[in-house]
Amino acid sequence: MNQAETWLVSKPAARGRRGVVVAQARAGAEAGIAILEAGGNAIDAAVACAMALASQEPWNSGLGGYGGFAVVHRAGQARADVVDFGPLSPRRLDPARFRLTGRMSPTGVRWPEGEGDANIHGPLAVAVPAAVAGCEAMHLAWGRLPIAEVMAPAIALARQGLRADWWACLKIAGAAADLRRYPESARLYLRDGLPPAPPADGEPGRLALGNLAATMERLARAGWRDFYDGEIAAAILRDQARVDGILCAEDLRATAARIGPAMEVPWRSGRVLQLAPGMTASGSLARVVATLRAAPHGARPDAAWYRLLARELRAAYAERLDGAGDGCTTHLGVCDADGTMVAMTTTLMANMGSRLVLPETGLLMNNGIMLFDPRPGRPNSIGPGKRLLTNMLPMILRDGDRPVLAAGASGGRRIMAATFQLMTYVADFGMDPEEAAHHPRIDVSGPEGVSADPALGEAVLAALAADAPVAVLRRGIMPGNFASPNLVRVAPDGSRSAVADDLSPGSTSLALA
Repeated sequence: MNQAETWLVSKPAARGRRGVVVAQARAGAEAGIAILEAGGNAIDAAVACAMALASQEPWNSGLGGYGGFAVVHRAGQARADVVDFGPLSPRRLDPARFRLTGRMSPTGVRWPEGEGDANIHGPLAVAVPAAVAGCEAMHLAWGRLPIAEVMAPAIALARQGLRADWWACLKIAGAAADLRRYPESARLYLRDGLPPAPPADGEPGRLALGNLAATMERLARAGWRDFYDGEIAAAILRDQARVDGILCAEDLRATAARIGPAMEVPWRSGRVLQLAPGMTASGSLARVVATLRAAPHGARPDAAWYRLLARELRAAYAERLDGAGDGCTTHLGVCDADGTMVAMTTTLMANMGSRLVLPETGLLMNNGIMLFDPRPGRPNSIGPGKRLLTNMLPMILRDGDRPVLAAGASGGRRIMAATFQLMTYVADFGMDPEEAAHHPRIDVSGPEGVSADPALGEAVLAALAADAPVAVLRRGIMPGNFASPNLVRVAPDGSRSAVADDLSPGSTSLALA
């Protein structure tokens, strides 16, 4: 085991009574808090946060993102709703354009390699960008403030550009080999074809983000639909045509999020897990929950509990179509003064998505087609107009008709195990959110084996090894072996708290006292 890193990292939980926001970049959380202070509700704050993240962590999400899911439990309502803006492939997607090399892909997916990695980066890898449609649906249905006010923090941040600190430079370096293939991407993110380097001292500089701020300003003036059926849509299509892209006007025009009831899974003591149904990890989690719900447990998670959890996660993955690689996703959570709660997950798919920036709009586009199996004749094979299976798992735990906990994570296949453990550490083992966020976890990302943090102790490791191969892995910043979860909680006394993943450099929770 490599023990060269000796980090000892912790982050405090944010606590307050008027609202909390947690996000994977501090400026995103600040945008959400600013909207709450301005009189917005949790929905307004979630949308503002998501829009702000487009410029602050472009490797994870943005306006060019292929979509996501949000679970929304509004104060005074008995149950949660789900905003489904899940990914869809373009109607002109032609499987014949994705020829196989005969080798396995070295890019982190479990698919065979395609010629030129056309399903991984570039214009053919782009799924229909539904991220804006999700924000549109949420805001129009339940938002309180006008779009211009909700968008204002994101516009200001986009004008400032991306702070080129060590983490941003590291993320850009990880995608640089492909960013350099596309002129606008290389112009914005690289320096003479090479990734930027943070300064040895002083403050990092900022990277200009092209026309992203102008696109956001247009969106704030013209409204959400302009992205799909207006000037922004026209600019997207012009840029796509220049690079032999396949998005068409009807792809954009038909893009709309769906709002429906949350999937409900009974949990202990009469509580209910409210999940996003459809092409998410929720069905797999429901299988795990069915067994864990009735299983005995003590005051703390012990070896027997972890062994049972690992066994059920492996079984769930054996039933689940497993093939997509790790996703560079973002998750945010909000609770306002009224008690409305939002758990929202959205993504570009891989680190910096398709690596393709469209110059007229400044949009960094997703690479959602990476989720498809490039082999023909499979249930998840590449094809036109198809929904994509994702690993996203935003959740809200309901006690009676009151939302008490919201959780979710980024991290691809690792999302399910991380989110469930963080939830149950708080809800069932009585951990404070801050303690839960720092408690060691296991990961099961497939049916074959288990990853375990050595901090779990020898008894837990031995119990896990009795059933399956165990990889003992330390938590780290990169690679992120145990996902990046965060959590929002409302305590019985009404106080709100939120906690961010300690090892995600930008993850931040903020509160209104």
